[in-house]
Amino acid sequence: MPSYTVREWDTLPHGDGEGSIPAHLASRLVALAKTSSFAGRGGGGVLEDRRHELRARGVVGVIAAQGCSLEILPKIDIMQEEGAERQNAAIRKRLVHMLAVALNLKIDMGRITDLDWQRDTLLEILIRVFCDKLTEAVRRGMPRRYLGHEDDLSALRGTLDVPRQFTRHAANPGRLACRFDELSQDIALNHIMKAAVAHLFRMSRSAANQQRLRELAFVYAEISDVPVPALKWGEVIIDRTNRAWQDLLGMAQLFLRNRYQTTSSGSGQGTALLFEMNALFEEYVGRLVTRALAGTEFRVTLQGGRLFCLSSLDDDRAVFQTKPDILIWRDAQVVHVIDTKWKRISARIDDPKLGVSQGDVYQMMAYAHLYKAPKLTLLYPHHDGLGTNEGAQAQFRITGQETLVETASVDVANGKDLVARLRDKLFPTIMQEILVCQ
Repeated sequence: MPSYTVREWDTLPHGDGEGSIPAHLASRLVALAKTSSFAGRGGGGVLEDRRHELRARGVVGVIAAQGCSLEILPKIDIMQEEGAERQNAAIRKRLVHMLAVALNLKIDMGRITDLDWQRDTLLEILIRVFCDKLTEAVRRGMPRRYLGHEDDLSALRGTLDVPRQFTRHAANPGRLACRFDELSQDIALNHIMKAAVAHLFRMSRSAANQQRLRELAFVYAEISDVPVPALKWGEVIIDRTNRAWQDLLGMAQLFLRNRYQTTSSGSGQGTALLFEMNALFEEYVGRLVTRALAGTEFRVTLQGGRLFCLSSLDDDRAVFQTKPDILIWRDAQVVHVIDTKWKRISARIDDPKLGVSQGDVYQMMAYAHLYKAPKLTLLYPHHDGLGTNEGAQAQFRITGQETLVETASVDVANGKDLVARLRDKLFPTIMQEILVCQ
C-alpha cells in the first residue's frame, strides 16, 4: 500500500509525476477526511482538495483509505538532521513528546530504535508504545474490583435481601435471596482496554503491531465486549492499587475519546488519527509553564478567567465570554496572560502576510481591559525565519497605557531543558523578583 508523508501547511500534488499521489487515491483520502468527525466540528475538512494538490490544514496525524495512507507531520524545523527520513523521525519524536506532556503520560521513547522512528508512521509508533505498556501491565496482573451481585442460592452468601426473599421466595424457602460482593476482572477499566485493543487492531497496518494486538485480544477474551459509546469512563478510579494503569488510561482516552484529535474507522471506508495542533500546542505549553513556575508564589490556570466582554442593556445578560489560554496569578491578581497560536510568524508584527493577525491583537486588547494584567504574550512556535533566539520577538505598549504586549516564540524542536528555557525566556521579570525575595 503506498504511503505518503507531508508536513502540515505543505502541499502534495496529485497526478502521474514523481512525488505525486494518483488522483483516485487523493479522492479517497479527501472523501474520508470530509466524513470524519473533524469536518463536523467546523474545521472545514482535514484536507483541502484543490485542482491538482492536497493541502493539510492545522492538523497532523495519519489518514488511511483503501489502497493508500497519508501521514501529516507538524511543521517543526529540525536543524541537525540530514535527509528526509531522519528529519521525519526527529519530528515524530517531538510530536510524541508533545502528546506525552499534554496528556501527562510517561512514555519511554528510548525503547524505540532510530530505524523504527524512520520506518513507522506516528500511528504505528503510538500503537507500539500502547501495546508494550499494556503487555507489561497485564503480566503484573489485571486490575480487579469487588462488584455487587444479587442471586438466588441454596445457601446464604453475603447478606439476605429480606424484601426480595419474602416477595419472590415466600412459598419456596429452599431458595435464598442473597446480596454479596465478588472480586471480578470484568470492570470498566478492563472494558476500556479491550475496546482500545480492538479499535487499534482495525487501525494498524503494521504486521508486528497486529500480532501484538492479537496476543492482547486473547488475554482479554474473557472480558465483556462493551461498545465504545457505552464505556463507563466515570467508573474508573485511579488510586494507589492501580496507579500503574494511569498512563494506559490516558492513551486509551487519546485513541477512543477524541482528545486533541478525531478518529474515524471502518473496514470499507478507512481510518484516521488526526490531532488539532492548536489545541495540542496550547495544552503542551500550558503544562510546561505550570512546571516552570511550580514552587513559586505564582500559580497558573489554563483556560481560566472566563470574564465576559459585554453585557446586554436590555436584561444585563453577559455575552462574549473570554477564555485566555494561560493566566499567571500572584494572589488574586493576574500578572501575565499568555495566548498560544500554532502559526508561523515573522519578527515584524506589522508584516501584512507573515506577522500577527489583527484579530490576535484585538483579542489581547480585550484581555488587557478585562484582566488588568501588566503583561500579555502571544506565543508561537519558533522557526528558522525568526533567527536563532527563541523568546520575545517584539514588544509594544498599548496606546495610552503601560500595559506591555509582546510576541514570543518557543522552539518545540529542541526538547533540551525546555522548562528552564521557558522560565528564563518568558518570565525574566518574575524570575528576578523570585531571586530578590530569596
